[in-house]
Amino acid sequence: MSAPRGSLAIVLHTHMPYVEGFGTWPFGEEWLWEAIAGSYLPLLDLLDRGAPLTLSLTPVLCDQLEAPGIGERFAAFIQEVRRDTHEQDATGMRAGGHGALAAEIDRSWDDYVSALEAFERRDGKLLEALARHAQWTSSATHAILPLLASDAGMRLQIHSGVESYRRRVEGHWRGGFWLPECAYAPWLGRALEDAGVSAVCVELTNLFGLGAEQHLRPLRSEEGVVLVPIDRTTMSLVWSEEGYPAGGAYRDYHHHTIHHHNPWNNAGGTYDHAAALALAREHAADFVTRTLARLAQAEDSPELSGGGGGLVVCALDTELLGHWWYEGIDWLAAVVEECARQGLQLVRLDDALERIEAAPMAELPDCETLVAGVDEGQAISWGLDGDLSTWSAPVVAEMAFATRAAELEVLAAGARVSTTAIRELLALQASDWAFMVSREIAVPYARERFDGHHRALAEALRAGEQQEDLQRLRNLAVDADRGSLLAP
Repeated sequence: MSAPRGSLAIVLHTHMPYVEGFGTWPFGEEWLWEAIAGSYLPLLDLLDRGAPLTLSLTPVLCDQLEAPGIGERFAAFIQEVRRDTHEQDATGMRAGGHGALAAEIDRSWDDYVSALEAFERRDGKLLEALARHAQWTSSATHAILPLLASDAGMRLQIHSGVESYRRRVEGHWRGGFWLPECAYAPWLGRALEDAGVSAVCVELTNLFGLGAEQHLRPLRSEEGVVLVPIDRTTMSLVWSEEGYPAGGAYRDYHHHTIHHHNPWNNAGGTYDHAAALALAREHAADFVTRTLARLAQAEDSPELSGGGGGLVVCALDTELLGHWWYEGIDWLAAVVEECARQGLQLVRLDDALERIEAAPMAELPDCETLVAGVDEGQAISWGLDGDLSTWSAPVVAEMAFATRAAELEVLAAGARVSTTAIRELLALQASDWAFMVSREIAVPYARERFDGHHRALAEALRAGEQQEDLQRLRNLAVDADRGSLLAP
């Protein structure tokens, strides 16, 4: 039986809030070191083998990977911190009579050894290595664009993000732009088009319904920007409470030792790496089989059968793979192999969009609400309930209002505003602080970072151009496009 027409695009949204130089254990730049070791370096091996994946790099992550001294501090984290914590936890387990758990902690130390060896083989040029595979960029500091207060604020975030990509990535940018948290509203269209953006990913599950065939075809806005629906049906195979990472044989991320090592599996027993890899291969085969079944809808659909068939877009946070889901990169590599074995066309999203004709949104009655939307309440995202409440609900409303007010203060300063103030504003606008507070993740750290940038911005505005203190900001938002903020 021949495979259904259509294709799969796996989009990897690669992002880290700016933690480099802002705190250490238990919250701070160690998040970056763990992501490098567990996610970015293993993913690079897969990309270097030619896997046709769509890699999106946020500028704020690139800022950190480009920061002076990052290689030395990453090496020190592994050689000093992680070596010591593995030894301490393994010793403690053996003293308590848990030899099998101690052996697993010893085995997991090899992951860090391998990561450092891979980093050194690349001469520490991790950003350069990732940039060779990057196709999409994002806003400067991962701001929720529909929550910004002004067109100028949107231009600052968008144009700075585009400039970051063009400076760091060789070759032609094809216009792919990851909207932070997939947050979209119709009034973004003009600003995106003006910056050269040609395509964005959006979450339209609440509009069309879970599993609707409309999620398998891109849409074109009136401004000409292509809106690519992500397919929640497919993504939920991975990203849900019952998704693959919850499998019993996989390593339990939440059950950890005092130094956050994870020698247990989800079933409560000692972690068995071979058994977990076998399960990852099973889940990869299942994922491809289910994706083919999902695409079978396109065979009988007049709207989807032409123009290359349906397109399933599975968008995942890169850090889920390898870090949160320890076996995630192995699963992804097995998916690439299974696509070839089962006859599923795995494509980079930019390539797929060149051959698939997008449907004009204005001609689809179901899109009337989205097309006509003019207020914040009609903005959409992949956050809780598909709206902006994760970043604007009562628990974080004060942060949302303070950010918007700060943006207007910067605009009011006009030509007198300093580079420091602009970069502090970008830091303040990051979606991460409100997200962590809403989801109760490292709340003290998130509030400390937000309040710190808020105070620093107020000081920079008072000082005007007389005092530029860029040292505190480290390498954050180095591509800030001052001209886009001040443009009429």
